[in-house]
Amino acid sequence: MLWKEKFLVGMVSLVLLGTVATGCNVSSKQLEQKQTQETIRIPVALTSDFANYKDVPVDYTAAVPPYVLKPDLSNVTNTGMFQFSKDAEQMLIENGFVVVPSQYREFFILYEMNRYQPVPNFVTTDSMLHNYHLFFNHLLREVEKEKFAPLLKEITADMLSESEKQYKTLKGTDWENAAKRNIGYFTVAGKLLNLQIPVSKQVKMEVEEELRLIESSLGVQDSPLMNMGQNLKGTNKLQEDYSQYIPRGHYDKDELLQSYFKAMMWYGRMTFRLQSEDETKSAILMTLALCEAENGQKWDKIFQPTNFFVGKSDDLSFQEYRNLLEKVYGDHVELGELASNDEKWNLLMEVASEMEPPIINSIPIFDEEIQPDHGEEISGFRFMGQRFTLDAAIFQRLIYPNVKENSQGQRRMLPKALDIPAAMGSEEAYAIMEGEGDTGYASYPGNMFKLRDYITNQNKEVWTQNLYWGWLYTLDSLLDKRGEGYPSFMKNRAWMRKDLNTFVSSWTELKHDTILYAKQVYAEMGGGEVDVDDRGYVEPNPDLYARLAALVDMTRTGLSSRNLLNERDRDSLDRMEQLALSFKTISVKELSNISLSDEEYDLIRSYGGQLEHFWLEALRDIGVDHRSAMAENPAALVADVATDPNGQVLQEATGHIFEIYAVVPVDGSLRIASGGVYSHYEFPWPLTDRLTDKKWHEMLDYDDVPPLSSWTKNYIAP
Repeated sequence: MLWKEKFLVGMVSLVLLGTVATGCNVSSKQLEQKQTQETIRIPVALTSDFANYKDVPVDYTAAVPPYVLKPDLSNVTNTGMFQFSKDAEQMLIENGFVVVPSQYREFFILYEMNRYQPVPNFVTTDSMLHNYHLFFNHLLREVEKEKFAPLLKEITADMLSESEKQYKTLKGTDWENAAKRNIGYFTVAGKLLNLQIPVSKQVKMEVEEELRLIESSLGVQDSPLMNMGQNLKGTNKLQEDYSQYIPRGHYDKDELLQSYFKAMMWYGRMTFRLQSEDETKSAILMTLALCEAENGQKWDKIFQPTNFFVGKSDDLSFQEYRNLLEKVYGDHVELGELASNDEKWNLLMEVASEMEPPIINSIPIFDEEIQPDHGEEISGFRFMGQRFTLDAAIFQRLIYPNVKENSQGQRRMLPKALDIPAAMGSEEAYAIMEGEGDTGYASYPGNMFKLRDYITNQNKEVWTQNLYWGWLYTLDSLLDKRGEGYPSFMKNRAWMRKDLNTFVSSWTELKHDTILYAKQVYAEMGGGEVDVDDRGYVEPNPDLYARLAALVDMTRTGLSSRNLLNERDRDSLDRMEQLALSFKTISVKELSNISLSDEEYDLIRSYGGQLEHFWLEALRDIGVDHRSAMAENPAALVADVATDPNGQVLQEATGHIFEIYAVVPVDGSLRIASGGVYSHYEFPWPLTDRLTDKKWHEMLDYDDVPPLSSWTKNYIAP
């Protein structure tokens, strides 16, 4: 199969990792814990500058009477509605539910077909989480096109102008090369943004070579601009992974977003390393330029909203360097003093060396035997740094060199999606990893213990500091083991694995939506027949629906507070919040063995129409106004989440919507209800061919995809 052939194609060898920043006149409140061999350090915001997370209370005692399916399903009322293969029927009898592969492109089509057949709907957490993804992606796309991209063009032009002024002043001094580098740096960004700007002859060769490398996406290469004028040798040269500039996520269809993606990737990845005085001089000059006119304010109008969407900075940036300047030079510093006062400059370099290195490495570096001080190699300034995320920190601790080698001398160069729920406390996820040999690396169990200890002791303020963390907090409710009082289909290992699949699939959507901003680790409505009882059921997870409602409220409030939300989207988020709250109420009633009202059954019955409304609203900004556009805009997506130093990336993907059939209790009798769940894929892929959604859709259309994870075999029928 082609995907296997692709997996075996071309490799390079180096180790990669992370990014982040803040703003001029902006105070950043961070909780930092020293990172040593024994502790985890995670930057968090204790309060949100945009919106606070408002808890939705949940109070229930699960009390569903236990039930057992007869071997011939004779105690299920509506078996005549369905035809199952022998394997699927056996799984349904054993587990109380079964998932069957299907070809649905979106959730709403499946639920609408149920209504017209009519078949009882089974409202899944998968479908509600997908709903939030659609709107998160839509809102981010809108803000980027209408606010961020125009601002980024302004900032780039302004910073280029300031850099040219600095170069004229510093020409002939030891700072000339640093100033020249900045001209090249902002010229590259300007060209990526399609600005009509001339290329200064001093940096013409380096700029053209950088643009060629970006367009060719050839993987890890020496950066001509960053290494310019330094006479660096071998491992001291800065290397960049140019495959990262392939527009993907929601950025690959729109020309404006493609250019925005490349420029932000440039601003987010290129590191002005502290170990290099010349690169640090460039960073200091950028810091001074940001403090000119309104440059810092414009920068902050992009930086702070992305904090709200994704998270705080992990790297050193504008604010840290501004504070550094004030500490050494006072409130005001002239370029002449920078160039002439060696004593203060040496003091600045000494103070700077004590600043914390990033938690996550996202730049290519060599093995620790060649470059033993990884902290020194990756510390530095980034103009618009990418963000620290919890999942990336988990991955970082669970790959080489942090987990060392296994007994066969093998190295774990890529993580797995299940590392995340395992670190968040899932024993089932850890057991799967153990069975697949992933826990056999020398330091894996110890690092996992430290991660669990840290993560489980975080309070709700940490978990709800921004939308990215809030999404993970919502997914955390999938990891609870369902005991007595829950429906029988939820009280087995197969359901735990279905919930894990929901977790990693929704997380894949999160990574897809935030692929530009989050750090990537480097390893090292109609009606049915009225005479048919088609009353359905909601997957009873009231905690998830409550957290999702709170997350939607936080999204709406936060974006409204900065005038980043229009009235139509605000109304849709209101409606989504109410839907989540309704399903929370229904879940509590189901678990408490209380009958639902006719209105609640009608809501379940009409769920497909609700989903279609949200789908149309979330895609209207890309021209979708009818369900006929579904073939070009399916639910399936792909994201690369980690990079192997030997030339591979880890791809996480969702595919077609699969059908789930669950035997549920309704008014004292059992029936089969049908709904939609994610399909999820995880596989390595050549670094120089990071997959876009379009390529992944083609692979799905031709059935040229890797197999599903083996751990799903106990609930997905062959």
